[in-house]
Amino acid sequence: MAVLGPVDPQIGGYAAASILQVVAEKPIAEIDDQTLILADLARKAMQQVQNFVRELLKDEVPKRKIAPERVEPLIQALTSGRVTHDYPITAEEARELGLPISTELPPQIYALMDLYPQASIGRPSVQYIPTPYDSRPSPPGSRSR
Repeated sequence: MAVLGPVDPQIGGYAAASILQVVAEKPIAEIDDQTLILADLARKAMQQVQNFVRELLKDEVPKRKIAPERVEPLIQALTSGRVTHDYPITAEEARELGLPISTELPPQIYALMDLYPQASIGRPSVQYIPTPYDSRPSPPGSRSR
């Protein structure tokens, strides 16, 4: 019961890839200094995240869980900002990317989860409204009710 999402860096609330796109598409004379500074940080953050993902994957390649030729495309897919930061990568997409995933869980996991039921989130069927209650606005010049 988990979901994988992209690991693209965010700088000041913006996707690093989007900041870099602005710098790539606009003439530098039309870009303010703050955006240029953010782009420098974004470039560094993208490289750091890509190196981190590469490091995470390096043990899977020798075990043949990930084909060596799939590593760089996988890193790009997860870090490049091709989807929004909150995008959930489905099991099918993860398999297409070359990730060694399984959606099978042993029965013991389900038994364990049954021991910790989640509280239901719902609205109360009865709502308390204090009295006197009058939602009509008071006419101008009158005393409040």
